[in-house]
Amino acid sequence: MFSNGASAVRSAIEEKLAHCFGVSSEEASEKQLYEAVILTVRELLSEKRSSFKEAVKKESGKTLYYLCMEFLVGPSLKNHLNNLGLTAAYAEALQSLGFDLDAICSREPDPGLGNGGLGRLAACYLDALTTLDYPARGFSILYEFGLFRQKLVNGEQVELPDNWLPEGEVWLVPRNDRACTVRFGGRVVETWNNEKCDISYENCEEIQAVPYDMMISGADCSAVNILRLWRAKSVCDMNMRLFSQGAYLQAVEQNTNAEIISKVLYPADNHMEGKLLRLTQQYFLVSASLNSILDDHLRRYGSLWNLPDKVAIHVNDTHPALVIPELMRVLIDVYSYPWERAWDVVNRVITYTNHTVMPEALECWNEDLFRLRLPRIYDIVKEINRRFCADLWKCYPGDWDRISRMAIIGYGSVRMANLSVVASHTVNGVSKLHSEILTKTVFHDYYKLTPEKFTNVTNGIAHRRWLCGANPLLAGLLDETIGPAYRKKPEALSEFLRYRENADVLSRFAEIKRENKIRFARLVEKRSGILLDPDSVFDVQVKRLHEYKRQLLNVLRIISLYLDLLDDPDRPFTPQTFIFGAKAAPGYAIAKRTIRLICDLSAEIEKNPRIREKLRVVFMEEYNVSLAEILIPSADVSEQISLAGKEASGTGNMKLMINGAVTIGTLDGANVEILESVGEDNMYLFGMTAGEVEELWRRGYQSTTYYIGSEKLRRTVDALVRGFNGISYRDFAEYLVAGQGIADPYMCLADYDSYCSVHERMIRDYADRNRWTKTALSNTACSGPFAADRAIREYADSIWHIRPVSAEGVSR
Repeated sequence: MFSNGASAVRSAIEEKLAHCFGVSSEEASEKQLYEAVILTVRELLSEKRSSFKEAVKKESGKTLYYLCMEFLVGPSLKNHLNNLGLTAAYAEALQSLGFDLDAICSREPDPGLGNGGLGRLAACYLDALTTLDYPARGFSILYEFGLFRQKLVNGEQVELPDNWLPEGEVWLVPRNDRACTVRFGGRVVETWNNEKCDISYENCEEIQAVPYDMMISGADCSAVNILRLWRAKSVCDMNMRLFSQGAYLQAVEQNTNAEIISKVLYPADNHMEGKLLRLTQQYFLVSASLNSILDDHLRRYGSLWNLPDKVAIHVNDTHPALVIPELMRVLIDVYSYPWERAWDVVNRVITYTNHTVMPEALECWNEDLFRLRLPRIYDIVKEINRRFCADLWKCYPGDWDRISRMAIIGYGSVRMANLSVVASHTVNGVSKLHSEILTKTVFHDYYKLTPEKFTNVTNGIAHRRWLCGANPLLAGLLDETIGPAYRKKPEALSEFLRYRENADVLSRFAEIKRENKIRFARLVEKRSGILLDPDSVFDVQVKRLHEYKRQLLNVLRIISLYLDLLDDPDRPFTPQTFIFGAKAAPGYAIAKRTIRLICDLSAEIEKNPRIREKLRVVFMEEYNVSLAEILIPSADVSEQISLAGKEASGTGNMKLMINGAVTIGTLDGANVEILESVGEDNMYLFGMTAGEVEELWRRGYQSTTYYIGSEKLRRTVDALVRGFNGISYRDFAEYLVAGQGIADPYMCLADYDSYCSVHERMIRDYADRNRWTKTALSNTACSGPFAADRAIREYADSIWHIRPVSAEGVSR
């Protein structure tokens, strides 16, 4: 692999420039050089992939297939170079050609393949699976325009197309030879021949699924795995008869309708067309992916008899749950399996991770819509439901309420979470608290029936990317103090605790944090013209915009600080910069309104020079992986303030922790385990526990009690009515204290005083810089348990039952 270092890299780049673009290095544009560099890396990965495939085939072990609607992989070039150990060689080669590696890397867009925590987790897990040499493949959709590109216009979120493919598709390897057909709608026809029922379809819509492979590298390992992405096309490109008649739009209409399937991630579903498109996307993904899985298996083994021994299919959240009836359909309709045998295969192959207890994320489909779009799949789900309910009747005779709750189809809805639990051999939550809540509430009935099915695997992050790649200065300090073993064994980070009392290491740790803050401040100045003070507290809340994540609670406290400074601009005050980053779903009105509130508050503060020296609010437009890699290392404070019992786990809390940010948070999600790891002295807890929240709901939560009882809170909420930057936010004041239905549904007012009190203590502690740095260092040192490597080993050993490929079996 480029044994001659930079000179070999330069020769490879020049060869690609000549062969692919017909230019010399002197004639090449930066774009041509960017693509040539990627082609050389892709070639290296392809060679490594071939060797790994041969080793997988030789060992004949079990392979994991990981299905998810999104993979937020982030830019790949720098990550691949770090993993391959070629960053220095490429930097030197490019410098000799008159180019800069960082400038080349900055050309790469963030692939529009994911949105938030779910997609980023899936990407982290592919990274860890590969680094640990497990045979695995991810499946998703090749979204042409991603979710959307966020633009803020006068504080309002505007959604623009995220056209990432023109410079991003160079990583994709088209596999037209593995294309397949997916059918929708029409009518199912049953024909009986010699006691065998043959299934055919009339008037169905046929869509071609074309795979594109993106290679996934790992660090210092033998493996290269694949993320296979499906693009939708019509089986007929164009109707020439209509085109010849001048009906040009109608001639391409069929192809256009097909391509809509892979246009956009998570299309708005607040209308029937959006719901239909989402259902279509989900079945398109699982049908094409299962075709690929079974095709691979049959090519290798020639039979499906050993499928459960060689294949593990993971359903990551409910979006890919249709793989369950699709596998039943293929086994029964195509391979003539009897129902019981097919169901046994499904139960032994499928596993399911639940990521939320939020009702809107526990997908339910309108039964009529489901039947219309997926008639054969509906028949199978209906039969699964009938048999399951019959079994329940034997266990709980006469208990109609319980059976109704557990049914897969009920009250005109098809319940995907219920289907996932019923069909999977293992179901896991993503933090200890979340898994406990699942068994006590959402899935309690199933837990009572089959307690052995439920387990927990706490989420983890790709620490090599989020520490070693995003924060090279801190990684360098770690290499120097505890050695590089933590890069492959993250539990070794705990050795950094030995330096908690080392004055020189503490000083350097603080200097690194300040350097990262300066780097982020330069980015903010470049983007917005706002010059941040790197000596202020960088207080960061970056996550999907949702009511339960309580960005509004954070804003209420900032308003309170602003009002105090308006009263007395000269009061003693530790300068604080509040940094937000989030996208709001296009149809989520209150989330978009929250963005506007943050931006208007920021704009009003910016108009007051005396106050903005002490208090700044910044909302970062288009928050993505690239931005996170600069922002997260700069954070002093990590805001993890969801209402207890609502956040499944979180992974942003882990990324911030490993980079030395100190958490202020509730006992929710993985915060509970962060507390266990780092200790109460190195974390700032506030608010109610999940049990206390539940008890308060039982007693009857009245937000007005807190509003009336706290002068500080009342003053803050009343300020919303007056508004900021000329805009009244009376709607938020009413939402909190006089809302239609339940006022303050996520209990911001109940936790407000506790939140403010703990924040004040935290700011006092920040003034003691030596103490604060010890706390920050402890967070980095105690973050090892939250690496994806640990999570993947738990999944591999306890759920998927897969083994890594031995390094000896891979030719290098």
